[in-house]
Amino acid sequence: MSPVTDTPDRRRWLALAVVMTASLMDLVDVTIVNIAMPSIQLDLGAGYSTLQWITAGYALAFAIGLITGGRLGDIYGRKRLFLIGITGFTLASALCGLAGSPEMLVAARVLQGATASLMVPQVLSIIHVTFPAHERGKVFGMFGAMVGLGAVLGPLLGALLTEWDLFGLGWRPIFLVNLPIGIAGLLLGAKYVGESKAPQALKLDLVGMLLAGAGLLMLLYPLTQGRESGWPVWGFVSMGLSLPVLALFVAYEKAKTRRDGSPLVELALFRVKSFAAGIGVQLSFGIASGIFFMVWTLYMQLGLGWSALRAGLTGVPFSLAVSVAAGLSVQVLVPRFGRKVLQAGALVMAAGTLVYLAEAARYGMEIESWQMALPLVVMGLGMGLIVAPLTDLVLSEVPREHSGSASGLINTTQQLGVALGLGLSSVAFFTVVDAADPAVQAMGPVFVNAFQHALWWVSGGLLLVFALVFALPRRAPRPVVEAEAPEQELVAA
Repeated sequence: MSPVTDTPDRRRWLALAVVMTASLMDLVDVTIVNIAMPSIQLDLGAGYSTLQWITAGYALAFAIGLITGGRLGDIYGRKRLFLIGITGFTLASALCGLAGSPEMLVAARVLQGATASLMVPQVLSIIHVTFPAHERGKVFGMFGAMVGLGAVLGPLLGALLTEWDLFGLGWRPIFLVNLPIGIAGLLLGAKYVGESKAPQALKLDLVGMLLAGAGLLMLLYPLTQGRESGWPVWGFVSMGLSLPVLALFVAYEKAKTRRDGSPLVELALFRVKSFAAGIGVQLSFGIASGIFFMVWTLYMQLGLGWSALRAGLTGVPFSLAVSVAAGLSVQVLVPRFGRKVLQAGALVMAAGTLVYLAEAARYGMEIESWQMALPLVVMGLGMGLIVAPLTDLVLSEVPREHSGSASGLINTTQQLGVALGLGLSSVAFFTVVDAADPAVQAMGPVFVNAFQHALWWVSGGLLLVFALVFALPRRAPRPVVEAEAPEQELVAA
């Protein structure tokens, strides 16, 4: 192979390493926070609703900003927005690590989610426009394995940093660890990531941004805050009014498309069957995941009284199973069995959830880490079969010029699902905790019972995922050979 050809290929894979590392930083940050929740609660005196907001505030800001983040990349350049996002994410991480009150931490987490919404959608867009179709299966397989790696690193790193209490900082290094990674990503991204934009001139849809943001906020804020406020009437009114606001958003986007062809969301994307079906799968899977990961660490640490390190180590079998199954599903199973792999993943994960429920009920407060290994491995294998191939299936038939908008919608839907799951954890988990009287009943068994109650909700969400996958194509799409000229432009610095 000639040197002229080698250079672009080498730069393309270096760019992939940079953007995947940034995405890994985001993934690790989420799981790190989950494992450190009890320590944060003890140090800052945060209530249960504040713990929800530490995670939900990030997810909410992430979800609201993601569509806009993808479109901004289409308009102003994906590399430029990626670098702005990673810079903001790094600074917001520093603010999280320096937070002196629960309110400041929640505010910093919201800022972190907002800046992540500029960074993350560019990752899938850069991959989609940089790699030809015949390479994307391998790339998304690596992306899925990275999801598993993030799931492994997050709890372990969070547990170790919390237990080590570096420099007497307690839980704060879980955020400060992002600083060197973010700085390295900024420097390497500036050098190796190629710039790309939508081929036609687009305009920023400010009205669409406001309508989408208002609709999502009106839905998610009362869902998350409702239990703390005693489920007031204004919360139900707000959630009800969110539907006409979102309908108005859709109507405006249609008019915007006819007027100047620059809507925030390309509604034509929903005519693509694989994309529309994938959005439903992402939403349902996000809800189930949001509930599980929120209540899991509270169950182990506040319910069973385990340390952060023990809880983190207990989750290692789950994380390893996700990583193994993610690579296997894309490289071997999906090309042969198509959507059946995703359906099998949903059923396997649901089965693992039910096994976990049975063991939690059987052993109660006496359950050991090794007894959780079987259900966690089964759940991890199921998750890995879903997360890795799903993105490629959803984006496979999307026009390249709309990859930013499409990836923004995919991530928005996933984060919206997670935020909904976090909000629903008020019903699935915290209502059981609230119903107990601490003066009469020990809280450990209460948390165990609440965890079992929440697992039924997780199982139901996974069965819904199984049903929705029937709307996806039976087989993974065959890659088509694409012209290489655009790729040469993209890898140019």
